[in-house]
Amino acid sequence: MSRRPYRRAVSTTSWWLARPRYIRYMAREVSCVFIGAYTAVVVVGLVRLSDGAAAWGAFLESLQAPVSVAFHLLALAFALYHTVTWFNVTPKAMPVQFGEAQLPGGVIIGAHYTGWALVSALVLFLAGV
Repeated sequence: MSRRPYRRAVSTTSWWLARPRYIRYMAREVSCVFIGAYTAVVVVGLVRLSDGAAAWGAFLESLQAPVSVAFHLLALAFALYHTVTWFNVTPKAMPVQFGEAQLPGGVIIGAHYTGWALVSALVLFLAGV
């Protein structure tokens, strides 16, 4: 028997490239960076709004730059990806049990998508769209 056990070499930087499942996991984790950056943009917008009409107008003008539009589209794509992947994993993270039986995963996922659609419709209605 060997005194030194076998240790599998694992790359510390590219381990997640080994399987598509890991790539999807890392993409979901990276999406948090863009969601956080978008949150920072919203906070800056609120600060500019409290600074007055001139500051708010300058902020709105800066949002029309091509880089800002590209960032917002990328943040939207990552937010949608993050939402969809979370909704799909919800039955595993939050199983609902009635007595001895568990609620099917499709029902939980469907309830989340239905709630998302209803809240989106309410926001669009309140926005006057």
